[in-house]
Parts: sequence; structure tokens; C-alpha cells
Amino acid sequence: MSLRYQIILRILLSTLFILVLGGAIAIWQARRSVAREVDASIQLSLQLITLGVANTPSFQHVDHLSRLSALRETRHLSIQLQKPNGQLIDFVGEQQPSHSENMPPAWFIHWVKGDYPEVKHETKTQDGETLVFIINAQPLDEITEVWKESLGFFTSLSVLTFLTFLIVNLVLNKSLKAINVIVDALRVIETGQYKHQLPTFSSKEFDSIANAINHMTVELEKTQQENRALTQHSLAIQEEERQRLSQELHDELGQSLTAIKVMAVTAGQQKSDTAKITATISEICDHLMTVVRSMMQQLHPLVLTELGLKATLEDMVNHWSERNPELNLSIYCSDEVDGLDKNITRQLFRVIQECLTNVVRHAQARQVVIDLRMQNAEKTLLLQVVDDGQGCDLQSLSRGFGLRGIKERIKSLEGEVLLDSKPGAGMSISAWIPLV
Repeated sequence: MSLRYQIILRILLSTLFILVLGGAIAIWQARRSVAREVDASIQLSLQLITLGVANTPSFQHVDHLSRLSALRETRHLSIQLQKPNGQLIDFVGEQQPSHSENMPPAWFIHWVKGDYPEVKHETKTQDGETLVFIINAQPLDEITEVWKESLGFFTSLSVLTFLTFLIVNLVLNKSLKAINVIVDALRVIETGQYKHQLPTFSSKEFDSIANAINHMTVELEKTQQENRALTQHSLAIQEEERQRLSQELHDELGQSLTAIKVMAVTAGQQKSDTAKITATISEICDHLMTVVRSMMQQLHPLVLTELGLKATLEDMVNHWSERNPELNLSIYCSDEVDGLDKNITRQLFRVIQECLTNVVRHAQARQVVIDLRMQNAEKTLLLQVVDDGQGCDLQSLSRGFGLRGIKERIKSLEGEVLLDSKPGAGMSISAWIPLV
């Protein structure tokens, strides 16, 4: 069910509840009002009868009852006079409504009209006759007035309900229009068009949503551009690596194998110096083994698979220390890292390798400390690489793929990375990788 119909249905149910409750209260109030009006009329009639008979000296016979003309002004009553002989005379009669269409419905009369007991009042004339006034309630005119008031009240309530529905629909149309604009924009964004921006809305709430979505699209566009640049950089590195390997294979292996072939042909001749040729071939093979081992180390260090991460990192640190004697490299690695998953092991090796590459190329540092250990009862792996180099302003750092590649590798392991650096204060890279 749509939002519009949900709201309208709730308003309708609330209105029906209010109508039912208001109708019950109105009937209860009308019943009390009619009862009070009838009771007041009866008390007034009794007082008029008592005063009219007692304070009229000439009131000596039943024929003088016409002097009690004030009784005819009373409402909601039917008054009869019972003579001593039992004859009933209608003294005051209730006037019925002139038109039947003005009569309230029977159910309304039934609920409003109460049980009013018949009232008898005895009085004696000066000639000793006993007169009995019989008073019966006839509240139909009062019920008719209450019905008209109630009808006016519920008519006003119905008009207000209609106006409420109209206003709610107008507000909903405006709100749903804004929602449709937002939904359409999200569908466009879903296709990867992150440059699409939402307009400004007059409603503060919808405008806040639009601003949040616009900010999200800006960040997505930025991330998409970074990922695209990182992908292109990775492809470029792969091509460079392939080109370099191809060049090394051509320069080293190709030439060496050609030399070995020439020497092998020469060794087949009778006057050849076999001992010298054999020694040269052995030297060329040793050189080829060194080249192949170096290429294999660059592609994937075998020691990582054979001896584990700790030994591989220590071997890498020793290798970097030999190549950069002015750099003091220190590594602290716990033995538990050798039991890590192979994917985590490979990514950590490449992250630390990239950190050392950045330090040597850009940091101009004298000391680097690498710390790799378990935390939180071996549920989290902590990696810290700290150097004392020249540092940088991370806010203005927009170029370069080293740090971006480190972040992507850690994120691929569902980890978090924290970079801390200031110009002249070195750099600290901290990474937390969950293991469960």
C-alpha cells in the first residue's frame, strides 16, 4: 500500500473514531440536557400551581382554573387536571412539530429520551374540592432542538474532515513529488552516473536528504575516479613489468643460451679447448640461475610459501638494508603470523614492500620501524610502519598511487587504515585487519 493511501486510511479511521466517540458524547450530553430541561419545567409548573392556587383568594372553584394562564407558557410538559369525580381535563398540551420532516430519527429519540415518571400534585380549593394535577413529560420539542444542534455539529465536522482530506492530499502531492524526484535520481545514480545532482527543495527535511545524496554522489564520483586511475596505474605497472621481464629474458636468457649453444657446437670440434668451454658454460649457467632467482623473487618470493611470512619479511628487510646501507631498518614480527591465511600473507607482504618503496623513494628517512603483531586475543592483526622522514601534508596529497594501493589492499581484507603525517615529522601507517 502506498504512503498516500496509508495516511488517508489512518485519517479516515481516526475520523470515524472521533465521530463515533463524539456521537456517543453528544447523545449523552443531549440526554442529560433534556432531562434537566424537563425537570426544570416540572418544578416550575409545580411552583406556579402552588402559588396560583394559594395566592388567589377568588380561586374557589374548578371553573376558575383559567386564571392559571402562566402554566400555558411552560414547555415540554403535558398537564391534565383530574376532578373529584375522576374526569380528566387537558390543561396544557405539548405542541408537536409542525412538519414531520423536522422530526428527529426514531433511533435518536430512543437514545435521548429518558424515562420520566408521572408527577401528581394534589391541591384543594376554598370550597373544599380536591384537585389533582397530572404532569407528564413531553420533551419532543427539546429533542428536536438538540437534534438540529447535533446535525449542525456533525455537518461542520464532516466539512472539516473533507477540508482535512483535501489539505492532506495537497501536502502529500507536494511531498510525493519530491520523493519521486529523489527516487528517480537514485535510479540514475544506480546506473553509475554519479555526476547527477538533486535540486534544492523547499522542505527542510527533503533538502537535507538531497544534500546528503549529493554529497554521496560527489564522494562516489571521486572514489570512482580514484579506482579508475588506480586500475590504469596497475595495468601500466603490469605492462612495464612484462616489458622488463621480456627485456631481461631477451638480454640475459636469450644471449646466454645462444652463447651456450655456440660453445656446445665448438666443443664438438676436435681442436676445441673442452676444459675452458666447460668452465665458461658453468659460469653462464650460474649467471642464469641468479637472473632466474631474481626474477622469481620479484614475481613471487618462494620463501613466502616455503618458510612463512616472518622469514620472508626478515629476508626482505635484509635485502633492503644491503641496498640502502644509510637506512636503519628494524622489524618486530610475532611467530603467530606464520599461521595466517595465504591471501592475508600475500597482501601484507605487498603492503610492507610498498611502504619500504615509498620510504626509499620519497621519505629521505634514516630509520624505519616495522611492527606486526596480534591483538585482542588473536582476533585482530596490527601492522605499523613508522619512519622519521620528511613527511607530507595528507590533505593536499592528491597524486601518487603508493598510499592508495596500500589502502585498497587493506580494505580488500576488510581492514582499516590510519595515516598520520606532517611535513618534517615523518609518517606513521597503522592497519587493523580482522581475523574472524
